[in-house]
Amino acid sequence: MWSNTRTLAAIVLLGAAGLGAQDAAIPPGAVNINLPDNSPLLLKSSSVADSRATARGAALVLDLHMSATLVNSSPRRIHGVTLRVVAQEVTLGGKGSVTYPSLNVGPGETFQVRIDMQLMRPSQVTGAPLVQVDLDGVLFQDLSFFGPDRLNSRRTMTACEMEAQRDREHFKRILAQAGKGGLQREMLESMARQSEVSQLAVSVKRSGRAVTSFATGNEHDAEFAFLQFPDSPVEAVKGSARISGNEARTPRIEVRNRSNRPVKYVEMGWIVSDPAGKQYMAGSLPSADSDLVLPPGHSARLLQETTLNFSAKGQPVNVQKMVGFVSQVEFADGKIWVPNRQNLDNALLLKVLPPSAEEQRLTDIYRKRGIDALAAELGKF
Repeated sequence: MWSNTRTLAAIVLLGAAGLGAQDAAIPPGAVNINLPDNSPLLLKSSSVADSRATARGAALVLDLHMSATLVNSSPRRIHGVTLRVVAQEVTLGGKGSVTYPSLNVGPGETFQVRIDMQLMRPSQVTGAPLVQVDLDGVLFQDLSFFGPDRLNSRRTMTACEMEAQRDREHFKRILAQAGKGGLQREMLESMARQSEVSQLAVSVKRSGRAVTSFATGNEHDAEFAFLQFPDSPVEAVKGSARISGNEARTPRIEVRNRSNRPVKYVEMGWIVSDPAGKQYMAGSLPSADSDLVLPPGHSARLLQETTLNFSAKGQPVNVQKMVGFVSQVEFADGKIWVPNRQNLDNALLLKVLPPSAEEQRLTDIYRKRGIDALAAELGKF
């Protein structure tokens, strides 16, 4: 049962009065981690050094800087972990999560996780730990899953693992065909692309106009153009959003299931261009309907009653054009589709799409340890 726990440290019941000052260190006992009795993870050690709690009026601001060393106590290799971090369930800013994709932790092996985030909780709440950390999910090498999955972490981590497998096979193929020299050239190209990707800040508000909008008043409906991938099980048919300056409201996209399997989740990538033609990755547009069921051959609308506000380096980015593409599909049986490397070689995507977590990890190995270490790492899979 998930009510059974192992604790990160002894539970200490602390509220604002227990801190005794406007600003104080968070003691280890004020953080509690729950792992079920049948968890595939065990705790080896932990630290909350440099974590602080600050009283601000009727609230506590918790700057959490925590590390923990975990042990894979299962007989299977672990490829992903998601932790749910809660200071207060109902308070705005009271909870968050961390996900660790691209792991490769064998039975009995240890790995470290870090939690660095700011949380809020009412200062009058007492009789509970300041922070509670729960295991939301563990993804294994065979894509099986353990956990309550309250955050849809199974889908998120499975998609990350599919991308990781895709990208590892890509680099392993280059190593086999062109040797370490070819792999090194590919790494240098990947690092150059990563350095050139334009960073776009996107703020989201549920319906209505964004408070920080730089809207010009020239509000109009703008149509999406779409990149179509030959192997995508879902096809984007048409879509639009209400545009005004750097603000986009109520994006709507119609999609059709062209596969022979029912689909329960679709995610669209979203690229915007400013009036000068500069392109930015605006993020993703997930299907808002949690009960989506899209049978083969049927169509559905992905609707988001949101307002998105775009900026870069503190300056508004006015929207001139929008391009969408199917970035993720989940079938009714839980299987996931993501674009293949051939799809990602599209000239538009190469300019704006951030690399996967796995590609970033592999380029980081090359940057820090060189081509021999990278080749050895690829050989582990």
